[in-house]
This record gives sequence, structure tokens and C-alpha cells, in this order.
Amino acid sequence: MPNHSAVTAARRTAVQPRSSRVGGSLAILTAATLWGTTGTVATQAPSGTPAAATGSAGLLLGGLLLYVTARGVPARTRRERWQLALGAVAVAGYPLTFYPAVQRTGVAVATVIALGCAPVFAGVLGWATTRTRPDTRWMLATPAAVTGCTVLVLGSTTGGGVVDPLGVLLAAGGGLAYACYALIGGRLIAAGRPAGAVMGAMFGGGALLVLPVVLATGPSWLLAPRGTAVAIYLALCTTVLAYRLFAYGLRHTTSQAATTLTLVEPAVAALLGVVVLHERLSVLSRCGMAVLVLALVILAAPTRGSNRAVTRRR
Repeated sequence: MPNHSAVTAARRTAVQPRSSRVGGSLAILTAATLWGTTGTVATQAPSGTPAAATGSAGLLLGGLLLYVTARGVPARTRRERWQLALGAVAVAGYPLTFYPAVQRTGVAVATVIALGCAPVFAGVLGWATTRTRPDTRWMLATPAAVTGCTVLVLGSTTGGGVVDPLGVLLAAGGGLAYACYALIGGRLIAAGRPAGAVMGAMFGGGALLVLPVVLATGPSWLLAPRGTAVAIYLALCTTVLAYRLFAYGLRHTTSQAATTLTLVEPAVAALLGVVVLHERLSVLSRCGMAVLVLALVILAAPTRGSNRAVTRRR
């Protein structure tokens, strides 16, 4: 999910006190840690539960909660309303791709691929829609991300790992979905629309779109204690709470610190995958993951005079 796991640019008009900066950093770190647990928690659903249904149920509840608690007007023009609708489609696409990817290729691999591909897709989409040339970091990170994904797949076919090509494609699809709604949300927020209202509208719309998936796959699993616990956790902790924490953190820390702290998400996902789910990867696949993480580090590196922040989702 995550969060993935939207993009927002904010100008800091005053220096934050040290205590506020520490509190903001802890809030962002907590949010990223929660996003890193999504894949592992989703695997704890009752046996036989479709992966897409698990993620969709979490979005259904969490998205509706974000919508009803949002304040402000998310769109004022017809064009902006169409953008919100497209963003809702992208939000709905995330659980339909990411969670099946986790089921097929493992938590660690699916999370790192989705996070590694999302900035690549965001750069391409931004270039295509605004004719704005991506910056140097993007140009450096893109070949690294593509190389990392390739090595991951090669490592799985030669080393007996858990990665499979369809799982990689689904994870990349999750990265594309995240890039789409992040780009749309970022532009609306930069245009002066309230961040909470924009996110609430997109996630609320996405919740309605995945409702047929939850119903069609059979919601009986939600009646089981484990099913209920998984859906509530994904909704309240990795969606509502994580976004609230991250929004608070962005107001009390620097953009460079925010983007760097969110890199804890793939680390948490990989650690839980190995420790809790006993996932195993070949040496070549681990090298591919390392290259993907390097691409994320390049993207998170601070730039001189930069004052932009990337807001993540799942």
C-alpha cells in the first residue's frame, strides 16, 4: 500500500523549535513504520482470503473514514473534479495490484519494487503532462531502479527465490497507481486546495470503487476474528492514523528529513518478511533489492535550496 506510503510542496515561514522538529520526525518515522507493516499484516487474513479483497477492505473502511473526517472543498472547477475522479481510480488500483503482488512474490520484494518504481512513473507522468524535465536525481535513480528490478527477477529464476515475473509486474502496477494519485493530489494541494479534503475525496472515491471487489470476493472472511482484526488495522493504523501522523510531521520538520525518514518503510517490510514470514531470497535478488534501495536514497538526497516534501500512502 503504500502508501505506499500524495506529493505536497510547502514553504516554511519560520524556524521550528527543536522540540517540534523532534516530534515531527518521530511522527513521520511512526507513519512510515506503520506503512511498512501492511504486507505482513495482510498475510494474516484467514486462509483462502483473496489478497485483493484484504487490501480493498482496508481501503473501504479507511477511505470512508478519511472522507467523513476531512474538512474543506477539494475541488472548485470541473477540471479539478475530473482530476479527483482519476485520483480515486488510482487509489482503488493500489490494493488490487500491491496486495496480490505480496501474495505472489513476498512482502519485502513487493514493497521495495513498488517504492522503487513509483518515483520513476511519477517522473515520466510529470514529464508527459507538464513537459517539465525531471531533475538530475531522477535521471540517476531511474536506471538504478530499472536495473534493480531486472536483477530481482533474474535472481528469482536462477536462485530459486520467491520472486516471480507476474508478482513483479503487479508490484510495479502498485507503484504506478501510487504515482498517479500522488501526482494528482500534489497538484491540487499546490493549487491551494486543503490537503485533508483532497486526500479524503480521493480515498473516499477509491473506497466506493473497491466496494464491488469486497462483495464479489465474499466478505464472509471479515466475520472471522482474524479477518476483522486485519481489516481494522489496515484501515485505522496504516491509512487514517499514518496519514494524520505524517501530515503533522510535515508541519514540524524539514522536507529533506521527511523524505529520508520514509525510507524506513521498505526496511520494516523487509525485516518483517524475513523474521515473521521467513521469506528467503537468493544472493542475486538481494543485490537487486540493494540497487532499488540505492535508487530511493538518491531520490531522498537533499538538494540545495529545495523545500519540497513528498507525502507517502498505502
